[in-house]
Amino acid sequence: MTGMNPVIRLLSVLAVVFVTACDRVASVSTVDVETLSAEEIYQAGERAMQLRGNETAATYFGEIERLFPYSDWASRGLVMQAYAYHKAKNYDDSRTAAARYLTFYPTLDDADWAQYLVALSYYDQIYDVGRDQALTISALQELRKVIETYPESEYADEARPRFDLAFDHLAGKELEIGRFYLAKQEYVAAINRFRIVVEDFQTTRHTPEALFRLVEAYVALGLTGEAQSAAAILQKDFADNEWYADAVVLLGNQGLTAEGASAGWLARVYRQTVSGNWL
Repeated sequence: MTGMNPVIRLLSVLAVVFVTACDRVASVSTVDVETLSAEEIYQAGERAMQLRGNETAATYFGEIERLFPYSDWASRGLVMQAYAYHKAKNYDDSRTAAARYLTFYPTLDDADWAQYLVALSYYDQIYDVGRDQALTISALQELRKVIETYPESEYADEARPRFDLAFDHLAGKELEIGRFYLAKQEYVAAINRFRIVVEDFQTTRHTPEALFRLVEAYVALGLTGEAQSAAAILQKDFADNEWYADAVVLLGNQGLTAEGASAGWLARVYRQTVSGNWL
């Protein structure tokens, strides 16, 4: 290969490596599991995963449960099957395998991992959905199970930041829908969405914008008292935030200032803000 263009030479080498890897995966997939022990099947599954043949690996791990249902390898194979399916982005089958593990082996050491895999089967899909937030809600529910059931587990440590991100994502989608209604001048529908963010997702980064959008919507409806109350909450908790600065300008154009109301849901939120008792 002397004198060959370096790029062509590199591509040739990569092609050989790719073909070799494909041949190795193919050889793994043709193993006759009926002739192997449970441990050997498990090892075949591990080799398949090393070669990124995750679906093939999942099949091997599943064969352990079929051929050796009462062995220790069966439980290990089942949770590895869930993991292999997850690596293959086959989330439904991953969740099914992990749920089976939790049903049949709830007290074994890998139960926390199985529960985490159930949660991930939802979590790893939430950024691919449009306005349907069912996956996000399911992810939150399953992540909470990891955190509450296995608080000392390494998977609980991994679940906590993901829970926060999923929670933030859900708030962001509510805010996005509210903005959509606001742009269409459907102010009541918009207010209902922004209220959800302020009341139910107040610990997320979306709260300041939701409060400002409430100011916008209430000003548009001529409900100046409510607009002033929303701005007062912004002033109390987010005085250095750009959304509060925008609210001051918006209210100023109407000859208004931020001022807490004495009644209504915003008044309750304002009192909670002052007392620091949000939850």
